[in-house]
Amino acid sequence: MHPTLIQIGDLHIRTYGFFVALGFLAGIFIAKYEAKITGEDPEKIMDLAFYILISSIIGARIFYITVNLKFFMENPLEIFKIWHGGLVFYGGFIFALIISTVYMKQKKMRTAKTLDILAPSLAAGQFFGRLGCLSAGCCYGKSCDLPWAVIFTSPESLAPTGGYLHPTQLYHALGNLCIFSFLWFFRNKKKFDGHIFWLYVLLYGAARFVIEFFRGDFRGETFFGVLSLAQVIGCFSAITAIIMIIILNKGKKSSAI
Repeated sequence: MHPTLIQIGDLHIRTYGFFVALGFLAGIFIAKYEAKITGEDPEKIMDLAFYILISSIIGARIFYITVNLKFFMENPLEIFKIWHGGLVFYGGFIFALIISTVYMKQKKMRTAKTLDILAPSLAAGQFFGRLGCLSAGCCYGKSCDLPWAVIFTSPESLAPTGGYLHPTQLYHALGNLCIFSFLWFFRNKKKFDGHIFWLYVLLYGAARFVIEFFRGDFRGETFFGVLSLAQVIGCFSAITAIIMIIILNKGKKSSAI
């Protein structure tokens, strides 16, 4: 693909960074719009988005470094080169969720409702982020001979070059686009605050679980020789989401009696 978007002399603008930034901007725009129409303070959402941005990058990078600890111990300067790829979503998601929850409590924001506002933005942002993965060659797939297989030719690519691979980055991107579309049209039909957020957790966990089977990059040690850490987290997240949806739905029915 094209790891470098623009090169002017020694200045390189990486395609990966461009799409990640575009994803954050798209997510902020959508969340601010949703805040306005749901009666929440858009400025608080903007401030919250800043904390989510910083904490998600830190968490995603720490998670990636932990999984690839041997490489980074041998190449410590690579820790700071995030334009080479290397952001693990679940690390960023978990850390950002902790930080944003603390922030919302301090600002006395309605946590469940705010998470509903943010959920479609997360899916939209991930759509663009995965296009960045495709450009950099990270998160690449296993070898295949399917008609839609991709081949990486750039020497800067993080993916193996010269062979046809599953376009797992596009699988992720399309999956997130479908999740965003579903959440966006379902948001006006939600039955309780938190419904959209937990649906996002459920759908993303299920999609991630399936797509991981087609990944060919190293993602740490496997569980039972089959499942990656992301699949275990995705499975746990999906089960938790189902339980939370059932509990919150029952709670809503009980309060209506």
